[in-house]
Amino acid sequence: MRIVTFRRGLLLFIPLCVCSIKLSAQESNLTVTQDPKFEQLLNEKRKINSSITVNDRYKIQIYNGDSETSKKTLVDFRRDFKNYDGTIVFSTPTYKVWVGNFKSRIEAEHNLIDLKKRYPNALLIKPNK
Repeated sequence: MRIVTFRRGLLLFIPLCVCSIKLSAQESNLTVTQDPKFEQLLNEKRKINSSITVNDRYKIQIYNGDSETSKKTLVDFRRDFKNYDGTIVFSTPTYKVWVGNFKSRIEAEHNLIDLKKRYPNALLIKPNK
């Protein structure tokens, strides 16, 4: 009885071995095709996230008021001052346009003098965390 069981096992084992030799895994070469605009989109997202985050850097507030005027102010600002980043922050019930991301107060005050020529109500702020 034992020999018959061994033979059955052997008969099942041999075809499995033969089949497994014929099988092969996928090739290890992998090609990723990525849309070139994807990297551009990621860079824009990083830029937006860095300007929105409230941190220990100084910013200049150039407008405080309603939504439509704040959007127009930000568009005009970006057209005139391309080297600054800017964002709109909602603080109930007003919208604020914050520009710049200055490491030191001296750097922020120097830029505030230049921006006051165009935006007389501009003021220096340091957002709370």
